[in-house]
Amino acid sequence: MTAAKAKLGERLKTGASWLHGWLTASQSGLVGLALIIGVGAGLGAVVFRFLIFGITTLVTGRDDYSDAGRVASLHFPALGLWFLLLAPVVGGALYGPLVYRFAPEARGHGVPEVMVAVARNGGRIPAKVAVVKSIASALCIGTGGSVGREGPIVQIGSALGSSIGQWLRVPDHRLRLMVACGAAGGISATFNAPIAGVFFGLEIILRRFTAEAFGITVISSVTANVIARTMVGNDHILQLPAYSLGSAAQFPFYAVLGLAAGIVGWGFARVLYRIEDWCDAAWRGPQWLRPAVGGLLLGGVLLALPQMYGVGYPVLEKGISGGYVVGFLLVLLIGKVVATSLTIGIGGSGGVFAPALFIGGMLGTAFGDAANAVFPGLGISPGAFGLVGMAAVFAAASHAPIAAVVIVFELTGQYSVILPLMAAVVLATGLSHLIARDNIYTLKLLRRGVDIDADVDGIGPLHRLTVGGAMRPAPDPVRAECGLADLRVRLSSGRYGAVPVVDADGNHLGAAVAEELADEAADQRGDGRAGDIARRLPELRRSTSLHDALRSLAANDAMGLPVVDLPGGSPVGWIDHRDILSAYSVSARSADGPNHD
Repeated sequence: MTAAKAKLGERLKTGASWLHGWLTASQSGLVGLALIIGVGAGLGAVVFRFLIFGITTLVTGRDDYSDAGRVASLHFPALGLWFLLLAPVVGGALYGPLVYRFAPEARGHGVPEVMVAVARNGGRIPAKVAVVKSIASALCIGTGGSVGREGPIVQIGSALGSSIGQWLRVPDHRLRLMVACGAAGGISATFNAPIAGVFFGLEIILRRFTAEAFGITVISSVTANVIARTMVGNDHILQLPAYSLGSAAQFPFYAVLGLAAGIVGWGFARVLYRIEDWCDAAWRGPQWLRPAVGGLLLGGVLLALPQMYGVGYPVLEKGISGGYVVGFLLVLLIGKVVATSLTIGIGGSGGVFAPALFIGGMLGTAFGDAANAVFPGLGISPGAFGLVGMAAVFAAASHAPIAAVVIVFELTGQYSVILPLMAAVVLATGLSHLIARDNIYTLKLLRRGVDIDADVDGIGPLHRLTVGGAMRPAPDPVRAECGLADLRVRLSSGRYGAVPVVDADGNHLGAAVAEELADEAADQRGDGRAGDIARRLPELRRSTSLHDALRSLAANDAMGLPVVDLPGGSPVGWIDHRDILSAYSVSARSADGPNHD
């Protein structure tokens, strides 16, 4: 009996070893992995969708509140419209601590974190990100956050693919493909757009096209779509009337719209991060509390413009279908830019893809209405311009023209306007590229000193060495009550021209820098305190390459920069140019080996 058990155990062990080898090393095994990830991404997208609907219904009494008008919540009628002010506060109080404690990567719109994981970390994403991102984003959107579903589902699907790959210990090149499969499956299942899912995974996440990558992302995308259709049906997010191109005389108007969309898409990215900077500068409390307090500002926007509640697809559909006048379309456009930027700035969790579509739809429809009023004889259809505007603004913001064309086509099923859509997308992307090489995703990484466009293959040690190996201990912090005279002495005796500042409870407030004390106005404030001049500095991570750190240090060479484990957290180290040069010198000597002369 014992021998039989041992023999069975040996067979099971051999079978498991064969299965592991097949999945991790063979081409057919890669297909199997794509199928598994597709199933997981499809299920994850469905669960995430129901989470959003469930929380929205719990708070407002409706599946989607954005097109309900200025009405009270069906579940909290006694609050009247004031529930719009309170909902983001309650939501922030729930997801703020969750994100801060368990997965800081889940903050923000998610896609940049996946991009840098693929480009710099071999595709490694912590498994907990999928769970935390699902709950945090559902809470944020369900309680009024004016963000989209695509960023969260990309991060959720990618984290799933990465977790499976890490568990199986697949090579890095295959792990990156699995991350792209997860992203493609998530987009496909969420938007019922399997082709767009493939190109999103290749063009934005993987950032390269190969036959192998295309093949397995297709498998994952199709599988995820089948799973989602089986569970929620074959529906389109936008139900729009059929539009047609009309005469060829309309093409110049589409070209002008494309150029306008290029400027608007570029501007959306800049406003997004400018408002985030303002929020960083204004906030002095603990980061876990920031979404709740900032929720008051977002609630104020919702009180003024309740159409900004949540993702807002019904409002987008109504706008393109001709439900609003030109003036209000422009109000909605500006409102979406502000509401989305504020949601991200206060620490919310959600995507920027849907807001870009919303902004483009309002821009295009308003443009079409205006053109039709000026040239009524051309038979211009404003709704067609709205569809084109959706794709063009997203393309300008993301620098992903293929994904923009395909995803808008699949979302709407409107092939009749494909020619002007493609032309406008090309013009919008080209103009946006001329203005700036970065896009709404890479700009977030560049602000952290990470340039994933840099060719890191075989250039030198600065790309391989990390901040964690070169940093020095952070300067001992000073209390916010520390006087400027004492602070000046402390800074003059330290290695760096900056020192962390904490409040009475030890919460990190920012850093006091020497250049603030050198300012004439600061010299005149004899009774000033360190807390009065503390400001947030760009933060680096231990895993940041020294090449990327140098980019951030270029604008802050007098003070060095803090190294943190959590966004907005207390510094765990500090680094400047001298530290990088020292690490580079040590690496160079090690590479040269001993001197035999």
